[in-house]
Amino acid sequence: MDPSAPVFCTRMKDKQTRSYIFAALAILAWSTVSTAFKLSLVHFTPIGLLLFSSFIATLFLVIYNAITTPTAFRKMLANCLKSLPAGLLNPFLYYVLLFTAYSRLRAQEAQALNYTWAIMLSLFSVILLKEKFRFKDLLMLLLSFLGVMIISTKGQIQKLHFDDTLGTALALGSSVIWALYWIVSLKDKRESTVKLLYNFMVGFILILLYATLRRSPILLPGAIVHRALLTGLWVGVFEMGLTFVLWLKALELTENTAKISNLVFITPFLSLVLIRSILAEAIHPATIVGLCLIVASNLIQKSGSFTKKTRRTSKTK
Repeated sequence: MDPSAPVFCTRMKDKQTRSYIFAALAILAWSTVSTAFKLSLVHFTPIGLLLFSSFIATLFLVIYNAITTPTAFRKMLANCLKSLPAGLLNPFLYYVLLFTAYSRLRAQEAQALNYTWAIMLSLFSVILLKEKFRFKDLLMLLLSFLGVMIISTKGQIQKLHFDDTLGTALALGSSVIWALYWIVSLKDKRESTVKLLYNFMVGFILILLYATLRRSPILLPGAIVHRALLTGLWVGVFEMGLTFVLWLKALELTENTAKISNLVFITPFLSLVLIRSILAEAIHPATIVGLCLIVASNLIQKSGSFTKKTRRTSKTK
């Protein structure tokens, strides 16, 4: 018997344990962000929140990479140019759509609709990565669409009445942008935290240019500045910056990526508890039913072949 085998097994268990710890911390952080979005948008405009939180996230990633990967700052211009497509998608377009959706919809609705990203990812994997489209994929798309309809119509599908059609479209559109972002990111072979740094750096510059050219207001009338800064800081760190790093670390350490990836679907249910307790939103039964359908379709669909290429980078809020 190899005497090194017990030591190796112990190290593997230690790595897996640390992976679960990092994943749990990321999930707990992400479960707070729907509530944080709504609290922030009491004071910030969507563009204002995006500008401030993306700045905080970029600053965090600069500090993190300066400590862990000093070589990340070589060839900055080349890295920025390489990150232009991804930075345009996320954080710029993705959060413009998502924050605007949250400003129009109840938190529970915006969050649940945004969870269609995994289904969108599978669809784009077929189109852009030439993955095989199976009958199961079609069924799961239809199941997810049913969940969307139940949430958007509050269970009254037969009436097809949407409280906010634009808000619904924006929330679904954010999931499309997110899926496209991960396809683009998948093809980028730079170290994960390095490309994340440059994606946010480029994205922040684009957001700043957009806000300046549009002369977009940052704060809403009557905003309480210190509360705006605190909630925006939370969004920047726990939605965009630190939590991405925790999640990437969990995926790096795990011996079973599928187990870690699937844990992220605990997040929306934890988030509903906070939405109910902090925002005092009454959770509509249709939200729970629709969310269960969307999550179930994602989990079933993720068990298929496309995840071999994409599940290592998968994430959500």
